[in-house]
Amino acid sequence: MTTANLPLNQSNWTVSDSSILYGLNLWGDNYFSINKKGHINVNPKRNKGSSLDLFHLVKELEDRNLKLPLLIRFDDILEDRLTRLHKAFEEAINQYKYTGHYQGVFPVKCNQHRHVVEELMTCGSRWNFGLEAGSKAELLIALSLINNPKALLICNGYKDQRYIETTILARQLGRQPIVVIEQEAEIDRIITASREIGSAPLIGIRAKLSSRSSGRWGSSIGEQAKFGLSIPEILTTIERLRNADLLNDLRLLHFHIGSQINDIAILKDALQEAGQIYIELNRLGAPMGYLDVGGGLGIDYDGSQTATEASTNYSLQNYANDVVATVQECCKSNNVEVPTLVSESGRAIASHFSILVFNILDTSVVPAHIPPVKQEESLIVRNLRETLEYIQKIPIGSNINSSKLQEAWNDAIKFKDDALNAFRLGYLGLPERAIAEQLTWASAKALVERLPQCEIIPEELKILRSALARTYYANLSVFRSAPDTWAIDQLFPIMPIHRLDEKPNQLGHFADLTCDSDGKLAKFINNGQTKSLLELHDLKPNERYMIGMFLGGAYQEVMGNFHNLFGTTNSVHLRLTSEGTYRLDHVVRGNTKSDVLQAMEHKPELLLERLRIATEEAIQHNKLKIEDAQRLMDHLETSLRQSTYLR
Repeated sequence: MTTANLPLNQSNWTVSDSSILYGLNLWGDNYFSINKKGHINVNPKRNKGSSLDLFHLVKELEDRNLKLPLLIRFDDILEDRLTRLHKAFEEAINQYKYTGHYQGVFPVKCNQHRHVVEELMTCGSRWNFGLEAGSKAELLIALSLINNPKALLICNGYKDQRYIETTILARQLGRQPIVVIEQEAEIDRIITASREIGSAPLIGIRAKLSSRSSGRWGSSIGEQAKFGLSIPEILTTIERLRNADLLNDLRLLHFHIGSQINDIAILKDALQEAGQIYIELNRLGAPMGYLDVGGGLGIDYDGSQTATEASTNYSLQNYANDVVATVQECCKSNNVEVPTLVSESGRAIASHFSILVFNILDTSVVPAHIPPVKQEESLIVRNLRETLEYIQKIPIGSNINSSKLQEAWNDAIKFKDDALNAFRLGYLGLPERAIAEQLTWASAKALVERLPQCEIIPEELKILRSALARTYYANLSVFRSAPDTWAIDQLFPIMPIHRLDEKPNQLGHFADLTCDSDGKLAKFINNGQTKSLLELHDLKPNERYMIGMFLGGAYQEVMGNFHNLFGTTNSVHLRLTSEGTYRLDHVVRGNTKSDVLQAMEHKPELLLERLRIATEEAIQHNKLKIEDAQRLMDHLETSLRQSTYLR
């Protein structure tokens, strides 16, 4: 089935058409483009450095025995995202003559991989960039990596006594951990730990704001939010800290309004409310000094620049300007010294820097070819043939009344149901049932070819396009590498990384390797909206078809699971060199089958021994030759050392 609504024929197709079709010119943010060969170019430093041909890069990585699926992390992009964030705040601070400064932290939960966090600490050292920890394990990571005494360590999440004691001792070590009170019970633990150790941590308070929010993470704000203190609880906390002689250690106010803020107006309202709370805390005697605006700085997944869940109606500079200007106005009107501004931007920093590349194993499509006429066909089959002939007589391109197409499809469905009922009762054989199904799908294909000319398309006919589309079997696990597409319908840009100088001639969606009907990618960007099918190409003999999923560097790499025991993929970290080439800084091999089996507490050696015993029994009963038994064991032993994905 050919694609519809593509502007040019094959001979006129250009890489610019592909860029428009897949929205690359909108969501790529100058990190990605298409070269004359029809391959994706990666521009890690945007317009400031050389680019890499992604298709050729994958080939070279495969020559290093790094097989697909492959996660490619461009550390230059990570550094560029960090640089752009700080430059945006620097520009806003200069523009509004803000007397304070900006000091960001990276939420470790966004991507806990060692090389990622280490890279951020190295790149961010010149800005005293810090980390945010939401658990005891993340606290350990942060404490070990932060060796800059000026960098902040924001401590969020649930905290027990040992957690709080650790932060107090870390402060004595020269770190700057700030324990953010998010539950009232944490106050007692802070007071008790401070008395036992004879020292206190730096303290922050997370406020539950009443400002409205929207989008998928709207529940992060408001009275029913999971974390944070209400206004009465904040006042109680102030008095309890004062009575414990800890009020002088209260330095930070924190709020959070969602992981992907899509509407800048929501941020402005929250900033105004938080700014007033900050002023009041200062008036109540807390020295303060930091205002943490939380995470939520969004990215434009679909390139529409709108307030949809997959986009944002603001730029990075808009965000920084609003934070600086709103806080400045609030403090200036109340004669309070402006705070150091802190943000916990994770998605905006990490999303762009990694690309997941996977290959297509095969395709399938419903059998829509027309079977030849056989002698003495049943009335049901003849009726279906007549219905198909009626549809075919309608000229493609004519002004078609959609009611005629609907009527013809109703007839086809009725005759198909008749065929099924006749088969169940034994009046129709399996060959004729197969013919009936083929004729039904052939009728559907003929209908779809005429649909674009209809002004109004009935719903029953709209779904035919998806039903006739190809399924592309992808060498990946959605649950491992793109869990948010399954869990929360997150939208990521997905497109071929080569053959972009060819006009795609198929509509399709992706099915992954898992034995799960939810293991699919069937939601794609479409000029600010979504579509269930993606324009793709026919597979060529002896040539692999490679697809890239972009903007997945945040959360996807750390939230995946072992569904069907598909493990982590191979991954690499690379940087551009001054000569315009690249160097591999880190190679992280994906899980082997042995790795995932042990993760589920299976012992590979025991599994092999059980199977060896089974082969010996089969040999004794003359069911298996010795050489075949050895071949089986060799296959199994080799397989344990190999990736969980197909080769």
